[in-house]
Amino acid sequence: MATSPVAVVCVGMAGSGKTTFMQRINNYLHVNKKKPYVLNLDPAVLNVPFQPNIDIRDSINYKEVMKQYNLGPNGGILTSLNLFATKIDQIITLLEKRANPPADSKIVPPQHFLVDTPGQIEVFVWSASGSILLESLASSFPTVIAYIIDTPRTSSTSTFMSNMLYACSILYKTKLPMILVFNKTDVQDAEFAREWMTDFEKFQEALREEESKGVFGGEGFGGSGYMGSLLNSMSLMLEEFYSHLNMVAVSSMTGDGIDDFFEAVEEKKQEFERDYRPELEKRRKEREAESAAKREHDLTKVMRDMNVNPRPKASESRAAKEGTSDEEVEEEEAVDGDEYPDAEREDEDDEGLKRRYTNTLREQGIVVDDDDPAVAQMIAATKRAVQ
Repeated sequence: MATSPVAVVCVGMAGSGKTTFMQRINNYLHVNKKKPYVLNLDPAVLNVPFQPNIDIRDSINYKEVMKQYNLGPNGGILTSLNLFATKIDQIITLLEKRANPPADSKIVPPQHFLVDTPGQIEVFVWSASGSILLESLASSFPTVIAYIIDTPRTSSTSTFMSNMLYACSILYKTKLPMILVFNKTDVQDAEFAREWMTDFEKFQEALREEESKGVFGGEGFGGSGYMGSLLNSMSLMLEEFYSHLNMVAVSSMTGDGIDDFFEAVEEKKQEFERDYRPELEKRRKEREAESAAKREHDLTKVMRDMNVNPRPKASESRAAKEGTSDEEVEEEEAVDGDEYPDAEREDEDDEGLKRRYTNTLREQGIVVDDDDPAVAQMIAATKRAVQ
């Protein structure tokens, strides 16, 4: 039995080399005869150096969205993602079909789904549409976040710690396995970052060196020692955070470290199945239970509004009417018929009742199928009412 493909979602600050990294890993998989399935979720990009199988630009015109809704660049990207997220069920269906081709088909299912995201990282990670896209992916496939970091720009303790804090927030927001990808190692080696993440004393040494050079300023904010104290505290806090991450150093230009990256992807895939999927299943069941409870409440309300209540037996009805004229009895029975509309259809078959109740529920805004258990419950209640 074929294993499920792993979805690799690439996120990173603008200018971190995310799109070039996507091109490199896409090329690596093609060269190794492991053709991936690629998604581009950046509506504002003009050209991408790879051929996406699903491209948000095919269905969303970013410039038209900005013009129509009178938005700026970030608002246009966010709104485009929101519009695209309304079709997430179709996207997941396409991915599932691609991952499980027919048995008699010659199509080889991909081992990787590669997802490129907008450079405005906060627009994707912190938006409702970004959450919908990630949760939908994770509900169907093992999903890994690849956080791309610009290594040359992270060489100071303050910028390094800023990136780590952002990575920490993304990890706990998405609740998905994460790989820290230190990119552009052809410009600057990332060994310093590995040392700072694994050896607290090394980070302290670098921090003291920067303080002695006046990197944080002279008198006032930096010179008071506040910045050094803050970075010390954050370093201690993130020590536990580092233990849950895989860190790889790569160069998108030369291809160095790409083997290490895919080894980390496989490791995180196993971690997803072992640690993350049970939690996702638990949250899914909780949502389904809440939905079922709400559905039951809505169904009860609809049945009450339709007066699906027990009807008095005919003998009891006549006994209650003793001493009244025939005209009065007929008039009261007519009223009873209005109060109990289902009683007038004692000879109606189940299919007729099913059609009526399905239409009524849909009018109430409750979406049901013809074979929905809620409809069967209402039919059974009607039969009890008219007996």
